[in-house]
Amino acid sequence: MSEIELDPGADPGRAERARKLFSGPIAFLKSAPALQHLPAPSAPEIAFAGRSNVGKSSLLNALTNRNGLARTSVTPGRTQELNYFDVGEPLIFRLVDMPGYGFAKAPKDVVKKWRFLINDYLRGRAVLKRTLVLIDSRHGIKDVDRDVLEMLDTAAVSYRIVLTKADKIKATELEAVQAATEAEARKHPAAHPQVIATSSEKGMGIAELRTAVLEAVES
Repeated sequence: MSEIELDPGADPGRAERARKLFSGPIAFLKSAPALQHLPAPSAPEIAFAGRSNVGKSSLLNALTNRNGLARTSVTPGRTQELNYFDVGEPLIFRLVDMPGYGFAKAPKDVVKKWRFLINDYLRGRAVLKRTLVLIDSRHGIKDVDRDVLEMLDTAAVSYRIVLTKADKIKATELEAVQAATEAEARKHPAAHPQVIATSSEKGMGIAELRTAVLEAVES
């Protein structure tokens, strides 16, 4: 069985370990505007990617049960650096908040800088265990998302799709979006076949996501 086919629920104690871990010490480490500013690759890393305004910062805050760990903004494209957060004391792994992509009004040089930074990070970071690609439940996968999925496939980086803002649509619509997203994920060689639906506001899927993060770290 390949790594991306592992069942996060296979270890009955993992969910409780994940709960305790995300209730413990978590701290902002640094922002890295370029590869030379990355911290030493001394711990596993889980990266978060997604379109601008997909709810990435809100999800990180919900995941860590902290209101202000990741800065939220109504201005798309604000984050243009890799933001690092240390989880555990002593350090167990790191969360990496990647710059949002797909903001149409971003200057071309900003878009180019983002692509170079992300490409180089994805292809050269040996400690990167998994990338979580966030997709807005209300919109599903868009072409700009597919570009990133293909980038991850090419870089052979294991990734998993996470639906955000699941409370903003009806349950029947969410079920259809999740099914369609999982069907598309199965077409990508580096994608985890199961999609997690979440809501930062309602707490939906957060425990499952914590467990999935720890599963990736421990795999």
